[in-house]
Amino acid sequence: MPVSIKDIAKEAGVSPSTVSRALRDHPRINRDTKANIQNLATAMGYVPSAVARDLVARQTATIGIVISRLSDPFYDRLMLGLEDGAVSAGYRVLLSSFNRDAKREAEIVHDFSERRVDGIIVAGAETIEAYISPERKFISPIVLINRPSYPFSVSADRFEGARRVIKHMIELGHRRIAYVTWGSEHPDGMPRLSGYQATLNEYGIAMDDDLIVHGDGQITGGIKAVPRLLGLSSPPSAIFCFNDMTAIGVINALRQKGCEVPRDVSVAGFDDLEMAAYYHPSLTTVRQPTYRIGRHAVNMLLRLVREEGDVVPKILEPEFVARESTAPIAI
Repeated sequence: MPVSIKDIAKEAGVSPSTVSRALRDHPRINRDTKANIQNLATAMGYVPSAVARDLVARQTATIGIVISRLSDPFYDRLMLGLEDGAVSAGYRVLLSSFNRDAKREAEIVHDFSERRVDGIIVAGAETIEAYISPERKFISPIVLINRPSYPFSVSADRFEGARRVIKHMIELGHRRIAYVTWGSEHPDGMPRLSGYQATLNEYGIAMDDDLIVHGDGQITGGIKAVPRLLGLSSPPSAIFCFNDMTAIGVINALRQKGCEVPRDVSVAGFDDLEMAAYYHPSLTTVRQPTYRIGRHAVNMLLRLVREEGDVVPKILEPEFVARESTAPIAI
């Protein structure tokens, strides 16, 4: 059986409370008594209980991380940044996912909060209303990723990322530029859509709602979007996609229709997944600083836990990456 504080107290001839204080290096315990108890604890093989210590401190040294979808490769480097940030600060990580189910998301966050994790980070929240509603009070502080309207959030500037892609396409001579979204209501798609619309307007290009097709953030959504776009009386010469997975679906569907990328149609994605540089053709895209987002999210959460001054939303600049999937419009 594990050695307990009571066992050490019996051997040392002192009370369990004296042992507890000595093991925590309490200044009120006599130096010789403290040394004797600490030596006994080592000799007897005593292992401190992290659970008991955390209960006393009212902290668990644990961060709850809630991810929209673990199978989404977008989260690979984000998770690395989150874990590195937590471990370097001496925290453990509890991880769960909700598969884009808002009800499941709320259940996980509530469960983590009830377990008294020190703080919670949610990536890909379906909505922010549950986190800002005065009726919903959480025990643990919460940071959201890529939800910049939430007061405690770390995000990439996706509006600016979309603007840079559309500007690039326009400078290549394209005027019929389509956008394959995630979906009509999902909050992740709104900054990109706004950037797309604003840049067309900036260059005096009229919006055509027929060029906006709803996808699902997956390869399948990109595949399904292509027949509709090619079926237009004036098809697009360039297609901007919600993410790299959608772009890969679009490129594959274009090939099946006999179109060559970028000779016939230019295609750009968003995220810069690892596969984007190695796909054929290599994918023009926007690199979200996902690792840095993860580290910043942990730092922000720990500032909330420690009540260290004002915390405001943080927005990081993305990086535009031009590769082989976009080219000047064919004349």
